[in-house]
Amino acid sequence: MERARQLVGEMLLYYYVVVVLLTGIFLAFFYTPDGQMVPYTGSYEPLRGVPMSAAYQSVLGISFDVSGGLFIRQLHHSSSVLLAVGTLIWAMLGHFRYVPALLGLGLALLGALAGYGSADDLLSGTVLGKIPIVLWYGLHVLTALALAATLVISSRREAARRPRTPAFVALSVALTALVFFWR
Repeated sequence: MERARQLVGEMLLYYYVVVVLLTGIFLAFFYTPDGQMVPYTGSYEPLRGVPMSAAYQSVLGISFDVSGGLFIRQLHHSSSVLLAVGTLIWAMLGHFRYVPALLGLGLALLGALAGYGSADDLLSGTVLGKIPIVLWYGLHVLTALALAATLVISSRREAARRPRTPAFVALSVALTALVFFWR
């Protein structure tokens, strides 16, 4: 069971670095974390002139105006959900007794909530919608970095206890690719 837990942890690390982190970096180039109300000026005609936050306008701009932007947003979202589910499985394989797995699960869920808050779409009009968008975005970035650190530290500790063999690394990379292309 320990080897299976180590395998899932390795897969989470590879998946996080290759998919979630790279798509997040791409999206960050086009995102504006600003809650100031502005009229929509993008290419989606039915919304032209509608007042919205600058953050939400940048999200719509990524979706409609950036080449491949909607695909990258969808990939980032679905990969983040898959990361949270994988972290839950990782924690369950350890019978919820490993602090890094529980920390990783909490960070994945908090990062997802912060991602929704920074887009200023689903939390608008709620109590959580009163938190400034720039704080949501900062929390999202911090949880992403903390999750990366948690996965790397846990992977190194598990590799110190049970060293990775070339076959183990090949299996974890192959299973990660299979999960990525399965969707």
